[in-house]
Amino acid sequence: MREGPFVSIVLAAGRATRFGSDKLRAVLGGEPLLFHAIRAARAAPVARVIVVTRPGLAVGEWDGAPPVETVSLESAALSDTLKAGIAAAGGASGAFVFLGDMPRVPHGVAARLAACLGPAYAAMPCHGGRPGHPVLLSACAFQDIAGLTGDEGAGRLLRRRDDVVLDPCADPAIHFDVDRPEDLRRA
Repeated sequence: MREGPFVSIVLAAGRATRFGSDKLRAVLGGEPLLFHAIRAARAAPVARVIVVTRPGLAVGEWDGAPPVETVSLESAALSDTLKAGIAAAGGASGAFVFLGDMPRVPHGVAARLAACLGPAYAAMPCHGGRPGHPVLLSACAFQDIAGLTGDEGAGRLLRRRDDVVLDPCADPAIHFDVDRPEDLRRA
């Protein structure tokens, strides 16, 4: 049952320990890595974009629609970051979850997920038999997200359900994330 429009949530509060420095500020194509994820989140069919960050991480100025808002969070735990984004989503009918370290997510993927969600719990792009990002969570998943703990995302919840739509995607970029400096160089 739809309550309101979709929102995008960009998770960007992690500590980037494997990268060795602030990877979300690392430059890719002339701009911070995080900006690529925000741009993909804004390309989704959403009313607004919520970027969950650690204190002091600049998300930039974004003119036009959809608006970009920031939720600052001390915790870097994935579950806390996701819960903060879902809480900020309010009465949304669903939330696209983007990761701040995934700069190459194709902009058309989110619209495809929105079109195939229907009454499902969630929809995810899938390439080579593996799900990727973004993930579109329906509002019925929000309560389950609230129960997550530690450095755990929604993956466990999604794997145990049979009402998750896997949408075939031809682009392997739905898997590409930047964990180490060499990943950034490959991008």
